Amino acid sequence: MATRERRSNEQTSVSVEFLWGGRFKKPLSQEALQFSSSFDIDKRLWRHDILASIAHAIMLGESGILSLSETKELVKGLIALMHDIEIGKVSLEGQYEDIHSFVESKLREYVGEVANKLHTARSRNDQVVTDFRLWCRDALCQLGKAILKMQQALISQAKQHIDTLLPGFTHLQHAQPVRLAHHLLAHFWAFQRDLERLKEFLSRVNVSPLGAAALAGAGLPIKPKRSANLLGFAKTAENSMDAISDRDFACELVFICSLIMVHLSRLAEEIILWSTPEFAFITLDDAWCTGSSIMPQKRNPDIAELVRGKSSVVIGNLMQLLTLLKGLPLTYNRDLQEDKAIVFNAFDITLSSLSVMSQLLLKSTFNTERMREALTGDFSTATDLADYLVQKGVPFREAHHIIGQLVLHLTEKRKGLENATLDELRLFSEKFDADALKILRPERSVERRKELAGTKKSSVQKQLKGAESEMEQTKKWLKSLRQLSERLKRYF
Repeated sequence: MATRERRSNEQTSVSVEFLWGGRFKKPLSQEALQFSSSFDIDKRLWRHDILASIAHAIMLGESGILSLSETKELVKGLIALMHDIEIGKVSLEGQYEDIHSFVESKLREYVGEVANKLHTARSRNDQVVTDFRLWCRDALCQLGKAILKMQQALISQAKQHIDTLLPGFTHLQHAQPVRLAHHLLAHFWAFQRDLERLKEFLSRVNVSPLGAAALAGAGLPIKPKRSANLLGFAKTAENSMDAISDRDFACELVFICSLIMVHLSRLAEEIILWSTPEFAFITLDDAWCTGSSIMPQKRNPDIAELVRGKSSVVIGNLMQLLTLLKGLPLTYNRDLQEDKAIVFNAFDITLSSLSVMSQLLLKSTFNTERMREALTGDFSTATDLADYLVQKGVPFREAHHIIGQLVLHLTEKRKGLENATLDELRLFSEKFDADALKILRPERSVERRKELAGTKKSSVQKQLKGAESEMEQTKKWLKSLRQLSERLKRYF
């Protein structure tokens, strides 16, 4: 069992409890304590530390290492401590080295010296990574819920704008007409991939390291699979040293957050552009805009801009974490204390960004007439004319050249394709007949494109049904995920 020692600091009379200290002659300096303490960061693991401790205590009792009365006393005390923290009776404050020493110290106030037996067959090394995995699993669930709300906002707007047309862009230049619903669904599927990554991530984060102890495994006859089962872990680690040193799951979570932020940033950039007078495709709700301190007329898309800016922070968090890990020898090194602040920051930013962007989008108004007007004179149906010639037997490369010449001709005359006459079309190819004029309307253009999951109305409606089906599956998955965290409820 780890040594417990309450030591007075050299410079102050503050008494600090450590989970070590028997072989030291001098107390830790106040400056060293402040520099090395992680309590202000890892105290948000308090619930996970208590839950893991409950599972560990039950397992020790079932293994015969603790008596039944000791086990019941420890579990009862831990549950009471959890409840008192939840209601604010016990505050997460004070001079503690970390959350583990806080929980053990507070538990002693509830159950007395039997609290000293809780750390049997356990090290802070396997304890902290167990807590961290549990927290990441809960974070996964929260991110899943937030992405689902983002998708619901996209679907809500898409349903209202199946028949709204606007230019689709490549290189930020008008390319071809698209439906606004189709455009919004493109963002939906990007977030769906984020959800799929979260689902795949579960299999790698949901592994119990509890029982690896310091690095070599526990020297007492414990039952790691039992504590894993109690905590909802799917399996136990394959190697005790890897169990302690592994932070791949932390990197993966931050990577997923980074990619979510990239997807949010791309959507934010479009909203910023579309809200300018030059585009005027979208009007943001007053509640999601800010003004200028000097220019009274301004309505700035600050929330979208902040999301775009914060994406760089989360991407930076990923680089921080990878750099932190890249040179560490096996197994535990104190450097790993820094991992949680990085992951917490990435998660907090991503979760809040998903929340504000979903609300901003849901409250926005799309200016449908302006979007349709933007298709006038933009030559975005030029490809339709090329396809027309292909159907008449003209090789595509030749058709491409013919339509390019037509566009140049009309541009010089300051006319759009919709204003072209049949005579003008025939100047460039005798293959054009009167029916060619009909395909120049954007409404006809979007209906011609069914494959691959294109802009045809029936295709977009099919996408919407598929998207709604995916959201229902996500709801079921989130429900099953919540159940993993409720395995211990029967002991409460």
